[in-house]
Amino acid sequence: MNPVTSIIGVLAVCYGLYTAWARVKKPEQFAKLDAMKKQWGEKAGTAIHVIAYTVVPAVFGVVMIIRGLQGGSLF
Repeated sequence: MNPVTSIIGVLAVCYGLYTAWARVKKPEQFAKLDAMKKQWGEKAGTAIHVIAYTVVPAVFGVVMIIRGLQGGSLF
């Protein structure tokens, strides 16, 4: 087990969950979302933002947790 990699994974998953929660409760908190909507349109801008700030960190976190538990290292 590699605790550093696992902790980084847990933090990444927490960040992904936080952004998902904040998107519902505090949407005004996302300044970059408005810029993305202006550049790519309402649907595409929102989709890119959700993928970049919620899905990717959560998936990365799960992968790092599994890798850490298997003894792999991020560094």
